[in-house]
Amino acid sequence: MTPPPAPVRDAPTGPRASPRSLSGLWPFVRPYRARVALALLFLLGAAAATLALPLALRTLIDQGLVAAQPGERVMALRTHFWTLFAVAGALGVFAALRFYSVTWLGERITADVRNAVYAHVIRQSPAFFETTRTGEVLSRLTTDTTLVQTVIGSSLSMGLRNGLMGLGALVMLIVTNPYVMAQVLAILALVVVPALAFGRRVRRLSRASQDRVADASAIAGEVLNAIPVVQSHGQEAREAARFARATEAAFDTARRRTRMRALLIAFVIVATAAALLWGLYQGTQAVLAGRISAGHLGQTVVYVILLVSSVAVLSEVYGDVLRAAGATERLMELLSARSAIASPAQPRPLPPVSGGSAVALEGVEFRYPSRPDTAALLDFTLHVRPGETVALVGPSGAGKSTVFQLLLRFYDVQRGRVLLDGVPVQAADLHALRQRIGLVPQDSVIFSTNALENIRYGRPDASDDEVIAAAQAAFADDFIRALPQGYHTFLGERGVRLSGGQRQRISIARALLQNPPLLLLDEATSALDTHSERMVQAALEAAMRNRTTLVIAHRLSTVQRADRIVVMDHGRIVETGTHAELLARGGLYARLAAMQFAADGPAPA
Repeated sequence: MTPPPAPVRDAPTGPRASPRSLSGLWPFVRPYRARVALALLFLLGAAAATLALPLALRTLIDQGLVAAQPGERVMALRTHFWTLFAVAGALGVFAALRFYSVTWLGERITADVRNAVYAHVIRQSPAFFETTRTGEVLSRLTTDTTLVQTVIGSSLSMGLRNGLMGLGALVMLIVTNPYVMAQVLAILALVVVPALAFGRRVRRLSRASQDRVADASAIAGEVLNAIPVVQSHGQEAREAARFARATEAAFDTARRRTRMRALLIAFVIVATAAALLWGLYQGTQAVLAGRISAGHLGQTVVYVILLVSSVAVLSEVYGDVLRAAGATERLMELLSARSAIASPAQPRPLPPVSGGSAVALEGVEFRYPSRPDTAALLDFTLHVRPGETVALVGPSGAGKSTVFQLLLRFYDVQRGRVLLDGVPVQAADLHALRQRIGLVPQDSVIFSTNALENIRYGRPDASDDEVIAAAQAAFADDFIRALPQGYHTFLGERGVRLSGGQRQRISIARALLQNPPLLLLDEATSALDTHSERMVQAALEAAMRNRTTLVIAHRLSTVQRADRIVVMDHGRIVETGTHAELLARGGLYARLAAMQFAADGPAPA
């Protein structure tokens, strides 16, 4: 039995997101270990140059100003200023190299994460998308990866640099003023406990803030993909208000997170500054008492400034790291989602066929993961011979489209077997299985590219002539050539520049170009007018030759020439036969035909 995947967006929003969550990025960092080591080397150089500045300043004050003769004093000052300039130059070079290296790493790793998440998500079974909204996934691919890039490419580097500088400054202060700094450290220890409490609250709010942004993105994605429906019902104001409520919820959560981060920053800076100013006061008293020199005090002042500024930067970086940790956790949730539909470790090869594939569904029972209490198919058995055309007919919800989804192995059955050319679909390689099947769905999908590439999607290596031949077979060539740039005309997002019938014919041409031994037509002529339907029906009849075809149609006029009509109801087969045989029996098919032909006119002979 196929278990439903856990809903991704229901992940806990508690204190799980900690800096440790960033360890999930290690597989993406590992390939660039050499560049990471180089960036750390540049970072160490920049930190060392910064820590050397106070030492050069102390030497300038204590030695450059002590010469008795003005000329000697000028020469000494010139030497010490050149030393200061050399240190500053080294700092500039190392800082620039660090910035480039770290920024490159941030951009590269973020691109790898984004590619990995996207490639993983599009391989998930339809069951995954029954519980995960597309807008949620898009939010993680954009907002969350941007947060990760900010931390890896900027904040983490700043944090490491300031951590090293702060630690170095602290060590130097302890070495030069051990007694005073012992008091300062005792005071600083009191800062840690409240800061940790603030940090936990920030972590929770960071994760909640990202979830609220994802909610708004999901609403926007859903509505923008249904603009004609929204506008035709006059619901623009309502949808704008719904989006506004979602963004306000995101803003409110972000406001609380920002307020908590601001309090954390203020507390850390004020408490640290108070402790260090106490130490600085003790230093000035030591100068007045003659225990240390003026240069020593100047060095101490600069180290205190470095330490305080480092703590201030670290407090801000820590908030960014917490946000990135929450984003990383959400991305890792997507990467950890495992699809129940995957190729077996040792797939069985599909045998070569000519004249169409053999299809068999034997004793199938299937329930959708989102509707486990309702059987979509129950004790369903169907055998289709190679080259045979079988029409599936029945009321909505009878299970017709489910048959197609099981053949394509979008889902696995809970009981029974589904076979293609004698091989169970679960034992076949997934790509090879789907390459053997051509699908013309009820809702034609048109990609944001030109007509040529939309048709070529069925076989990416096809030549332009083959694409045009497929379009001609689907009676799409005339209207495509009438477009402004012909086959190179951009069709708009979701094919908005085409009519429904034109989109359907593009979809049919795509399937014909693939030239599969098994063709699945799901209401393939539903969007066509009578004239177009006749043309496409003739093209489809030609395409059905030498291949197996399964047809789903509510319009019974499109299935009358099928070799066999299978009538379904509530997931079971209730009748099988030709159009004439089923009419003569007076069963469900006859009732459906009577209702339809009563509306459309007399049934054809």
